[in-house]
Amino acid sequence: MAIQVLSGGAAKTLVNSVATSFSDATGARVLAEYSAVGAIRLRVLAEETADMIILSRKVIDELIVSGFADPGSAIDLGQVMTGLATCTGNADACCNSADSLRLTLLDADGIFFPDPDKATAGIHFASVLDDLGIRVEIADRIHTYPDGFDAINAMVESGCSRPIGCTQVTEILGVSNARLIGPLPHGYALTTTYTAAVLNCATEPYLARKLISALTSPENQSIREQAGFSN
Repeated sequence: MAIQVLSGGAAKTLVNSVATSFSDATGARVLAEYSAVGAIRLRVLAEETADMIILSRKVIDELIVSGFADPGSAIDLGQVMTGLATCTGNADACCNSADSLRLTLLDADGIFFPDPDKATAGIHFASVLDDLGIRVEIADRIHTYPDGFDAINAMVESGCSRPIGCTQVTEILGVSNARLIGPLPHGYALTTTYTAAVLNCATEPYLARKLISALTSPENQSIREQAGFSN
């Protein structure tokens, strides 16, 4: 017996942290696939079969309206900030203002972030680079990946001396040897609410609801906080 989960990468650490205890309690394996929110959305719209999804609240609401997700099952996991990262042991960097963010990015010898067309953080960060007026200047240092975990893992393994990554804080905290510098500064910040819902095509809707209850339960609040979620 198994439950099929399609999720944005931001929830990967949280789902993996809860999966073992959930399986012990129910006897059901959690089979989760993670990708950019936009990529998962397209898979659902293409009528791919799964039991539940974890995506941004905006996309969940769209999928409810279009008849793909059960409105009564949707529960918010919490909010996640978009942040800047570097490698553990690298020199300190700053991103607490627009000026410091701009200087940090101009100084980087590699800039890593998720898909600028389909990933929530990637779409946002691409617009930040445009707003800062430096996207063309740093174009030869930009590296994009399908999701935030891929981007931050690539940053850690890049060998760059001054690498910078940008994605959801949950994805930064979930990668060994990555260090969170901080959230994007005022005027460029992005906080995303992530929501779980049962798909109307689910073959295990009861188990999907139980997993959503586990992910959002008060007993697992500390796990959510450690993963980078806030209320």
